Amino acid sequence: MKVLMFGWELPPKNSGGLGVACFNLAKALGRSAKILFVLPKVLEVKKENFDILFANTNIKVKTVNSSLFSYATCRQYSKNILKINLNGFYGSTLFEEVARYGKLAKKIAEEEKFDIIHAHDWLSFLAGIEAKRISKKPLVVHVHATEFDRTGGQGVNPVVYQIEKRGMEEADKVIAVSNLTKKIIVEKYNIDENKVKVVYNAHEEKEIKKHKKLLKDVFLKPIVIFVGRITIQKGPDYFLEAAKKCLEYDKNIMFVMAGSGDMQNQIMQKAAFLGIADNFLFSGFLRGEDLERLYQSADLFVMPSLSEPFGLTVLEAIQNGTPVLISKQTGVGENLVHCLKTDFWDTEDMAAKILSVIKYKELRNCLLENSKKDLKKFSWLKAAGQCLDIYKKLLQK
Repeated sequence: MKVLMFGWELPPKNSGGLGVACFNLAKALGRSAKILFVLPKVLEVKKENFDILFANTNIKVKTVNSSLFSYATCRQYSKNILKINLNGFYGSTLFEEVARYGKLAKKIAEEEKFDIIHAHDWLSFLAGIEAKRISKKPLVVHVHATEFDRTGGQGVNPVVYQIEKRGMEEADKVIAVSNLTKKIIVEKYNIDENKVKVVYNAHEEKEIKKHKKLLKDVFLKPIVIFVGRITIQKGPDYFLEAAKKCLEYDKNIMFVMAGSGDMQNQIMQKAAFLGIADNFLFSGFLRGEDLERLYQSADLFVMPSLSEPFGLTVLEAIQNGTPVLISKQTGVGENLVHCLKTDFWDTEDMAAKILSVIKYKELRNCLLENSKKDLKKFSWLKAAGQCLDIYKKLLQK
C-alpha cells in the first residue's frame, strides 16, 4: 500500500507538536506501507520538486515550492511574504498560498502512484481534495486542531472554518486526535459522528538520557514549567495568574515559560506588571536535549490550555520524570488517569494544586510513579494500526 500524505511541517523544522506527531505516525506507518510525505518549503532552486529519502526506505519526503510555514496566521504570513515574494511567485495572502499549494497537488497526483490520500490539518486539506479529484482515490483528513481550538473560540476566521469544513465533508474518513476534538467536529462542523474516528497521538518510545547541569542546580528552588506556543489557545495568561497567586504564599518558586508565539511580548509585559518578573524565566523555543533538561529540572509541568486537542508535551514531561497538571480541556487527559486536572480559568484551583505538589513530595512521587504506567496506553504503532485499518476499509468499498 502506498500513502500520499500532505502536511506542512516535520522535525527539525517544526514549531509545535503537529510536526512531531506527523513524523512519528509516518515512521510507524512506514513499517507496513510506503509513505510519500509532501511538504511545503521555500526553495532556492528553480526545480519545483525534489526528494529527501529517510533512513527508513518506506518513507520519502517530497518538498514543493510553497511559502506556507508552521502555525501561520494571516498577519504573520503577510509580513513574511514581503521578504521572499519576488515577482509575485507565491500567493500574496495566506489563503491564496493555501489554494496554490492545493493546485501543486494536482501535478503530484498525476505523476505519483498511490492508493490513498492522508492530509493533516487545514493548510493541506485543499491539496488533499485536489489529489482526490484527480486520482479518484479515497481521502482521509487528520484533524490535529480546529480553528475553534487555535482561537480559543474567539474570533474564528470564517475562511479557515470553511476550508476545514469542506475538507471534512469531502473526506471519506475524518481522524480526530481525541474525543474532545471529535465533539467539536460533530457539533461545530456538522459532520456525521460515524464518519469520525478517534486515533490518539503517542510519545516517541526512546531511552531518556539523564542530564546533568540542570536548571534546578542554578536556581536552588522548586521549578514549575509551561512548554508550548505562547498564544491564546495555550492559556499562558492563566499560567501567569496562577503563578502570581502561588508567589503570594511562597516566594521561593521559579516559573519557566518555554516557547514563542504572538502573545510573547504581551505575557512578558504582564509578568512585569504583576511584579513577578524576578520569579519568571522566558527561555524561548526549546527542542532536543535543551527541552529534556528543562523537563528534568521541573517539579511540575502545567498545561492550562483553553482547548487542547491532544497535548504531546504532557507525555514528554512524564517521560522525563515530571508530574503534570493539565486543564480539563486537554485531549490527552481522556486516557491519562494519574495526573492533576483543573479548569483553565480556575486559577485559584490551579495555584492550590501547584503549591500542593511543591509542598508534598509524597504527592509528587505518587503522581509520577503512576503516570508512567499510563504512558503504556499510548503507542505510535497502535495509532498506525488504526490508520491502516481505516485505509483498508476504504479501499474495500
